[in-house]
Amino acid sequence: MDLKLKLEQLHQRVVGLKDQINTEEATKNAFVLPFIQILGYDIFNPTEVIPEHICDIGTKKGEKVDYVIRKNNEPILIFECKHWKENVEAHNSQLHRYYHVSKARFGVLTNGTIYNFYADLEKPNIMDEKPFLTINIEDLKDNALKILESFTKNEYNLETILDSAEGLKYIKAIRKEFEKEIDHPSDELVKLLVNRFFEKPLTANRMIAFKEYAKKALTLSINESISDRLKSALNINEKIEKQEDNNVIPVIENNDTSKIITTEEELDAFQIVKAILREKIASGRIAPRDTQSYFGVLLDDNNRKPICRFHFNTANKYLETFQNGKDAGEKKQLNSLDEIYDFRVQLHQTIDNY
Repeated sequence: MDLKLKLEQLHQRVVGLKDQINTEEATKNAFVLPFIQILGYDIFNPTEVIPEHICDIGTKKGEKVDYVIRKNNEPILIFECKHWKENVEAHNSQLHRYYHVSKARFGVLTNGTIYNFYADLEKPNIMDEKPFLTINIEDLKDNALKILESFTKNEYNLETILDSAEGLKYIKAIRKEFEKEIDHPSDELVKLLVNRFFEKPLTANRMIAFKEYAKKALTLSINESISDRLKSALNINEKIEKQEDNNVIPVIENNDTSKIITTEEELDAFQIVKAILREKIASGRIAPRDTQSYFGVLLDDNNRKPICRFHFNTANKYLETFQNGKDAGEKKQLNSLDEIYDFRVQLHQTIDNY
């Protein structure tokens, strides 16, 4: 079973149990140890996965890190765990102290859902302030999983991880700065862009105006790029569906493609349904499918497993649900997109039926 599938199963376990997990110790046993086991380490072997490992710091004796992972008798990873309700970002100073005396090159701070991986890329033997890798089992990213594979028992390679860690760290930092610029364009960015086409002096008032223009331009560009990619994927799926229904082997050009318009409202509704279903299944199993008459949401991108449909092409907007079967859709009028949340039970029941 591949790493992603195992982590998705762990996520389902976390969702099902977390309301019953009331202590940090229970979080470790129910969520963190299974994660370590997924990486291939023997959690029942105290010489490989060492619990409550002593990390004496100066005059402070008896300090203990939750887990130390050893390979070939050398410490490679330390884990510091917090209760699943806690924000892991608030506890990195504690891991920082343990890291200094552990001799491991990597430290992990986790609440059982988010796993922040740290290294000493800035100064030797001093843990960096920011993690170079974050694994969120509620939102698994393929590029992050590729790095995580390097931490598994069978694939562990110190040099490979270090080579990737520096790049990940700076890519993450650049992305963070870029996202800041989208929300609040800086004077430097505005000047860089505007001076390429605007020949007049940038006065204080003009700078204020151009900052707002820049924000709208960046946001619009990104949204249109996402929309174009989604439309392309939806159109391809529509062609495939028509071929399957008509048992046609050759690829036939769909002349009605240009008539399909995916609106922002439909995309917003899809994100709401996705958020609701994410409580039960992995997001990768929730697929959009736009057509001329409705925008559909499918399980596993299978047109025989409809989850719901949005009928937004008329004056009144309707949500069609399928909790009673794929051939027994029920339409309910929506006054606002927020009312989709009222159909959480029906959407979950539909998933259970499949």
